[in-house]
Amino acid sequence: MERRSFLKKAAVGASVAGVAAPALAQAQPTINWRLASSFPKSLDTLYGTAEVFSKRVSQLTGGKFNIRVFAGGEIIPALQVVDAVQAGTIEMGHTAPYYYFGKDSTFAFDCAVPFGMNSRQQTAWMNQGGGMELMRDFYKDYGIVNFLGGNTGAQMGGWFRKEIKTLNDIKGLKMRISAFAGKVMAPLGLVPQQLAGADIYPALEKGTLDAVEWTTPYDDEKLGFHKVAPYYYAPGWWEAGAQLSFYVGIKEWEKLPKEYQHAIEAASFEAHVTMQAEYDAKNPAALARLIKSGAKLRFFSKEIMEAAYKAAMQTMEEEAAKNAKFKKIYEPYKRFQRNQNQWFSVAEAPMQNFMVSRK
Repeated sequence: MERRSFLKKAAVGASVAGVAAPALAQAQPTINWRLASSFPKSLDTLYGTAEVFSKRVSQLTGGKFNIRVFAGGEIIPALQVVDAVQAGTIEMGHTAPYYYFGKDSTFAFDCAVPFGMNSRQQTAWMNQGGGMELMRDFYKDYGIVNFLGGNTGAQMGGWFRKEIKTLNDIKGLKMRISAFAGKVMAPLGLVPQQLAGADIYPALEKGTLDAVEWTTPYDDEKLGFHKVAPYYYAPGWWEAGAQLSFYVGIKEWEKLPKEYQHAIEAASFEAHVTMQAEYDAKNPAALARLIKSGAKLRFFSKEIMEAAYKAAMQTMEEEAAKNAKFKKIYEPYKRFQRNQNQWFSVAEAPMQNFMVSRK
């Protein structure tokens, strides 16, 4: 008798639960947002990360929260994502924060600084080291909430028309390079240029540029730089772990139901991890194809690396001295990086160096 009563009550409970779940989903509003990327569709790792994010948000909300992704230049210029999100022209953006170095050098900490942390260290800094809280505070002035949006890992040092053996070979070179790295290299004679991804190849082909850096072999192969500038250098010391970010306008963020906010948080982290994994999986084969097709792999000399490091540290200190916002993040960033490097020197680096040495 008791068993029959229990089963009856359980069946009623299951029935109520079955009705309540759809009713709860139906109670949530249908929301349609636009997300502007800084990247062309041809770069399936960079542009594709926003699509991974968008698809996951829709899945997590039962198709109620839909975010349409637009490639760079489709609805706003590729390098004006911050302005568009800030103005409320779009609800979201996906971009490389250091593109906005000209607004404030502090943006670089949400992406990469010269001789900065690698991708794992950067994620640890943002997720566990206080970096996210510091950047969120910085972004308040722009009406933006930021979320992790992927990491390329250590990037390459770029494509050059001629070999770069000494510091003298750098003087007078017109190079598409990130703004912070350009500021570091300008005193060494480099003429830095900043262009969106879609504009780089035409400038290189026409001779407007002598060299370019973009990301890693997988993307660089797609853009075809090796056809014009065959010397491929490493490492990209200005981007040891370049992080991208999703931007949401604070006003739009605050309108969202909590469940939708949680969906953005979860989907952004999933997209962040996916990008890094995709680059790590695809870069080895891409580099092999590039070399087979004529790319000449080279490494920056110790002279160049030492000079760049010295110039970078000097530039960072100068920025900190004149920009209180930059200094607020720079000091804890330095401490975290120092501790990370000490730890990596104990286990990670020796293990990796040993494995690399095994031919």
